[in-house]
Amino acid sequence: MLLQDKVCVIVGAASLRGIGYAVAELFAEHGAKIIAVDILMNDIITSEIKASIDSKTGRNAYVSGIRCDIANSADCRQLFKEALSRYGTVDCLVNSAAIVKAQSMLTIEEADYDRIMGVNLKGAFNLCKSALEVFAERKSGTIVNVASVAAQRGGGLVGGAHYAASKGGVISLTRTIAREFGPLGIRANVVCPSMTETGMLDGMTAERQKEIEMSIPLQRAGRPVEIAGACLFLASDLSGYVTGATIDVNGGSHIH
Repeated sequence: MLLQDKVCVIVGAASLRGIGYAVAELFAEHGAKIIAVDILMNDIITSEIKASIDSKTGRNAYVSGIRCDIANSADCRQLFKEALSRYGTVDCLVNSAAIVKAQSMLTIEEADYDRIMGVNLKGAFNLCKSALEVFAERKSGTIVNVASVAAQRGGGLVGGAHYAASKGGVISLTRTIAREFGPLGIRANVVCPSMTETGMLDGMTAERQKEIEMSIPLQRAGRPVEIAGACLFLASDLSGYVTGATIDVNGGSHIH
């Protein structure tokens, strides 16, 4: 039990096919108390998440849900206020919330840019700031931000320049947090997945997916649980001396 009784806020967790849900399930398996967060979160989705986690783990897991628009700073502050009221503390934030849009550079309009940045980068900033207000007072806490290989290689398989830039910003933001808050015992790290079997692949033809997979050394897409495994390592004491790091989970598609 790597996270026994740790209170973990998992953002971007509404879809049972997504990385956020996979993180919630794996963390619950390791004893964490889960606060599943998403802009789509409601009582029905929360019940589905809990039922799925209970079924997979074989026990009555601590799972609650909170709706939050992470592009809104007031929503993020309220999220952590509510988390504290329910559990008394927060030990870990995992942010896997993001939106993506495939566009070439010259087709990106200001509204497209603002929407991607508002969720992916401003949202990450809002969440981290609200979490750090809690962590700094307690002089402990861990942050794991999910970025993307697109931030490292310039562009992605399904995202445009604005998506890559937003995820590059998440990496820089996380490193800055690690440097500034390390003296307080707070750690912050990044996970960079590549093509993963989530809803982001919906609409891609089987031929195109196979073509991409053959270019990856492991010759397949990643599974959400594999991204979750890296998040578990970074959230647990196994990585107690790791901060400011970027962990690649990309099947070898970006070796650098």
